[in-house]
Amino acid sequence: MLGDLSVTRFGYGAMQLAGPWVMGPPADHDGALAVLREVVELGITHIDTSDAYGPYITNRLIREALHPYPESLHIVTKVGATRDQQGGWPPARKPDDLRRAVHENLENLGVEVLDLVNLRLGNAEGPQPGSLAEPFETLVDLQRQGLIRHLGVSTATAQQVAEAQTIAPIVCVQNMYNLAFRQDDELIDTLAEQGIAYVPYFPLGGFSPLQSAALSAVAARLATTPMSVALAWLLQRSPNILLIPGTSSVAHLRENVAGAGLSLSDEDLADLDKIGR
Repeated sequence: MLGDLSVTRFGYGAMQLAGPWVMGPPADHDGALAVLREVVELGITHIDTSDAYGPYITNRLIREALHPYPESLHIVTKVGATRDQQGGWPPARKPDDLRRAVHENLENLGVEVLDLVNLRLGNAEGPQPGSLAEPFETLVDLQRQGLIRHLGVSTATAQQVAEAQTIAPIVCVQNMYNLAFRQDDELIDTLAEQGIAYVPYFPLGGFSPLQSAALSAVAARLATTPMSVALAWLLQRSPNILLIPGTSSVAHLRENVAGAGLSLSDEDLADLDKIGR
């Protein structure tokens, strides 16, 4: 659950539908539309996106491929960063920046209300300490206006998650987390107790794919791919984890979905658990 929204635990992250380094249009426009339509055909009901991807590219592709949206489909977006000419991700968390970003997401997705908006904190190096009060309160005000249904935070410290909860309810935290990068183990368990979703980005390592002898050994034992094992491990790690792996290939999307259906044994889990510890 994302608040009162029921979603499949296996979702789809749209970042890779943009061009190289998440800038510009895709090389294969029709192929990108085909991936999005396959997402819905496979029964996936959670798509993660942002107007910063492209910029604007992925949201416009989502609208072209899927609008009017199925009632069961929920689109989650992110604000708090923009793009520069060098492909960087400078922060854009001033109140006017956030208000503009929310309205641009509404327009580009073709909706009157955004299902869920994550406030992106931190920077390219990860979460950074500091108060989120001003930007988060801006989003809360937009929520009161009826433009946002639910709120979450991304690239956040545990302290910022706690601070956000003193201001308004959140329904998810979206941070980097995978087999080899496990700084949020304690936070995940705390959120699970509270019934709050945890959505790991870069579940397969991002621009530097996961590589581990232990991971390869488990994959060989199960006659599958290391990436399938990594996704299955996340789903078994905690019941509040939702996946949003991205791809620009229909075949790879189907492979990821199949991988998520793996069942890992206690032996598999013990071997995998050593990677991040």
